[in-house]
Amino acid sequence: MKWKTRITELLGIKYPIVQGGLAYLAYAELAAAVSNAGGLGQVTAMSLATPDLLRDEIRKTKAMTDKPFGVNFAIGQHGRPYEHMLEVALKEGIEVVSVTGGNPTPFFEHLKGANVKKLVLVAARRQAEKAEEIGADAVMVVGQEGGGHLGRDDIGTMVLIPQVVDAVSIPVIASGGIADGRGMMAALALGAEGIEMGTRFIATKECVHASEAYKKSLVMGNEYDTVVIKRSIGAPARAISNNWTEKILEIEQENTGYESIKEYISGTANRRYIYDGVPDEGFGWAGQALGLIHDIPTTADLFERMIAEAEEISRKWIK
Repeated sequence: MKWKTRITELLGIKYPIVQGGLAYLAYAELAAAVSNAGGLGQVTAMSLATPDLLRDEIRKTKAMTDKPFGVNFAIGQHGRPYEHMLEVALKEGIEVVSVTGGNPTPFFEHLKGANVKKLVLVAARRQAEKAEEIGADAVMVVGQEGGGHLGRDDIGTMVLIPQVVDAVSIPVIASGGIADGRGMMAALALGAEGIEMGTRFIATKECVHASEAYKKSLVMGNEYDTVVIKRSIGAPARAISNNWTEKILEIEQENTGYESIKEYISGTANRRYIYDGVPDEGFGWAGQALGLIHDIPTTADLFERMIAEAEEISRKWIK
């Protein structure tokens, strides 16, 4: 089967599979492994403390792969300035950047004249149309099944993807609830030209920064084991259900605002869970796709399995 879509051509990759930005987890080992397997790996920029650390991570990734990879910029509501980080990425010759969690318009202003492919994560049709209008080369469209930050409208991937495909002319990358070759083929059938996966890539050997406890929770959990937090502050996000997230939801019911849950949704609380594996003293992002995760393979083995599944489906379709 020839895996040729506008996404593979745009990004210079073998398979139309993009690794999500994965705050505090998407570093050189995982990014290089995904790119070496034929997809687009990404390094997360804003989880790093300084531009120098981003430079080091980019150079480390380059030493581990000669394939294309990108840098993700999560420019969220409570994020810090990103300009110096972006400057480093451009100086290091990064050819693909993705923008998540904020308004990409000012970000794109800093890219004028740069030879870089621009991907934008969206969760609604209007957001996709706006991204195309300001110059995005492709949109990554996440349905409500996804992990981490989502849209406010609770629209599922199966409905959202064809809506966006019909609304824009640039390529669409489907995200949310995808963890195997079946999900990839479903996304392509809906009109997407690639997929993005986050949760599935956490449960791989090369996601070395994720604790074994975090990975085990993905393998042992099911589609009922996630909750959406942060709705009360207008930034819904899906995480693994535990005592910590239940406490967040209890506080949110009181509608006391960001300050009341600030410490519970902080990066510190996130790292306590994903790095240290401390149960019920922090939280970890995950999508409903954890119900499809049953092992922790190498990234290469995951790709091989997904492509085999997808090609088997293609053969059935041709019949």
